[in-house]
Amino acid sequence: MQMQKEVHLTGKDLTQMVQLRPQDVGKYAIVPGPKDRLEVLMKKLENPVKNFSFMEYTMYTGTWQGIKITGINGGRFSTDTSITSEVMCNAGIQNIIRIGTCGALDENIKVGDIIVVDKVIRGDGVTPYYVDKDFQTKADKTISDTLYEIAKGMGVNVHRGTAWTTDALLRETRELVEAKRKEGAIAVDMVSSTLLTIAQTYNIKAGSILAVSDNVITGEMGFMNPLYYMAESSVISIALETVKKLEGGAADRTRVNI
Repeated sequence: MQMQKEVHLTGKDLTQMVQLRPQDVGKYAIVPGPKDRLEVLMKKLENPVKNFSFMEYTMYTGTWQGIKITGINGGRFSTDTSITSEVMCNAGIQNIIRIGTCGALDENIKVGDIIVVDKVIRGDGVTPYYVDKDFQTKADKTISDTLYEIAKGMGVNVHRGTAWTTDALLRETRELVEAKRKEGAIAVDMVSSTLLTIAQTYNIKAGSILAVSDNVITGEMGFMNPLYYMAESSVISIALETVKKLEGGAADRTRVNI
C-alpha cells in the first residue's frame, strides 16, 4: 500500500487543526523566537486575544494604535520556525516581521547593535525541501527599508546586509565562517532563512531584524550584556513603528539610548 496523500501534513492542514481563520489574525505579524519576548510584545498591545496554543507555540492578536497585529513565538530554530511560518502564511497574514538575535560576522559590529536582513545565505536543513539550491532568499525590500529607516531615526546603531542561517550553532568553525564572510554575510542566525524562504514561496512579504548578542569574529559573548537586552527591547519598538509606517501612519522617532 502506498502513502495515501501526496503530503502527510500540510500547512493548511495544521492551520485548520488549530482552528485559525483569516478573520482571526491581523494584516501584520511580529514574530519573536522565545515566549518571554512574545510576552513583552503582548504587553504593548491592547486587548490581546489568544488565537491558539499548540505544542509550545502560542499566538495572540490584539491592536496597537488601532492596527490589528498578531504575535507568535515563532521558534528559535529552522524546524520549529517552519511550522509557525506555514501557519501564518496559511492564515492569510500579509506582512511578517521577525524580531530575533544574531552573531556578528564583522569585528566593527558591536554587541547591542541591530542588523536588518536584506538577503540570506541558506545553511539550514529545512529550506532544501522547499526550494532548489539556486533560489535567492530575500527579505521584502519595503519592509527592510522601513525597518532600517525607523531604526536610524531612533538613533540606534543599525546595519543592514546579508545573514547566514545555520542549524549547527556549535559548529561555526573558522573555515566555515570565513567562507560565509567571503559570500557577504555580516551576521549569523538560526531562523531568517526558513521564515523568509517560506514566506517567499507563498508570495507573502516578510522581513527580519536582529539584535546582536555576540561577535563571532572577536569572540565576544554578550548574552549577559545590558546593551544586548536593550537591543532586544528596541527591535520590538522598531517593528511596531514599522507596522505603523507601513499602514500609512507617521512613525514615532523617539531616540532609543543603547
